[in-house]
Amino acid sequence: GVQGAWTWVGGSNLDNQVGTYGVKGTASTNNTPGSRSQSASWTDSAGSLWLFGGYGWSATPSAGAGYLNDLWKYNRSTKAWTWVSGSNGNFASGLYGTKGVASPSNVPGGRYDASSWIDAAGNLWLFGGDGNSEDGSGILNDLWKYNPSSNAWTWVSGSAFPGDSGVYGTKGVASVSNYPGARQEATTWIDASGYLWLMGGYGKDASGLAGYLNDLWRFNPANSTWAWMGGSNVANVPGTYGTQGAASASTTPGGRTNARAWTDPAGNFWLFGGSGVDSNATVGDLSDLWKYNPSQGTWTWVNGSPLCSAAGVYGIKGQGLASNSPGARASASAWTDSSGALWLFGGLGYDSTQSYGMLNDLWKFSPVAGTWTWYGGSNLRNAPTSYGVKGVSGSANVPGGRKDATPGIDSSGALWLFGG
Repeated sequence: GVQGAWTWVGGSNLDNQVGTYGVKGTASTNNTPGSRSQSASWTDSAGSLWLFGGYGWSATPSAGAGYLNDLWKYNRSTKAWTWVSGSNGNFASGLYGTKGVASPSNVPGGRYDASSWIDAAGNLWLFGGDGNSEDGSGILNDLWKYNPSSNAWTWVSGSAFPGDSGVYGTKGVASVSNYPGARQEATTWIDASGYLWLMGGYGKDASGLAGYLNDLWRFNPANSTWAWMGGSNVANVPGTYGTQGAASASTTPGGRTNARAWTDPAGNFWLFGGSGVDSNATVGDLSDLWKYNPSQGTWTWVNGSPLCSAAGVYGIKGQGLASNSPGARASASAWTDSSGALWLFGGLGYDSTQSYGMLNDLWKFSPVAGTWTWYGGSNLRNAPTSYGVKGVSGSANVPGGRKDATPGIDSSGALWLFGG
């Protein structure tokens, strides 16, 4: 393919398409997930893309869109999808089984805006979102593990019912009785020790109040315990930005949902944007970039505005400048490459003129240089898709403005994007 160019690889160039599921467990180039957004996703060590649920179309056209709980695997070398687990219908309820016990009959219910991790052993982890539990629908706080070798889900932690408040315990102290409250679109990281980290989202605080959260949690898979590590146990807390570039114990991002995150080679966590509460306690889309040092437990405000609704500062395409900053946005797609750089695509937010809409701009942030570079797409909202010829890369090809698309990255460093 052409370097720095997009290729339309699969799927339809029409919207609202139903899925072609084929036979469960059997790969086929005829298979494809239906149109959807707000799915959970993972990329495994072989470069295969995994996709779970979201909100969209199942196998039945007459069913319309709904909560999905289908698990898919895409093999990029064979260009074939496999329907692995879950239902080919929508609004499926969860089958929880016994907490801590894997079973082929267990499965999370249909949901969107869940959070995800993949561990060193290749297990897929899934937390919360908005959808169906075993008994009713709403915002969830259940934690699940999927083992690809045994094709079995395990309900690990949290409730089998929607709407649970958080149980915080003592900051920094892990306990079997602690767990985050029900929430959707929380941000996640995994550290070198294999701990799962989760921050914020929109959901329930310690008192059961729903709002934008900024609590930071750590989960230990070895003993299935949560520890509240930072932030507030109260919703809708504004950001405390401090001095740009300076770490501080009192500095912290405000409550937010639909932010994007990655981990650099030094083990620092990075957080960008989302919808939430700015330094003035105003709710809107954010453009702030933060770094968290897990060993010190401190946040640093690195780039972007402390106020919501900021326009993008694009600069010159391909040139990294300290003044560049993507506009405020939520529901962007993000990847981390082998050098530890963050790639960011689109979302719903503000373009270079501070106009609000669907974005298709592609950005790269270098933690080493500390700068953003605009690489592709438009600096204006609502740009259309240019598909070109399926399977043929071209410099004129580009995905159109969209939010909640599912990202993946392969072993050669190529970025993949599905739906939205």
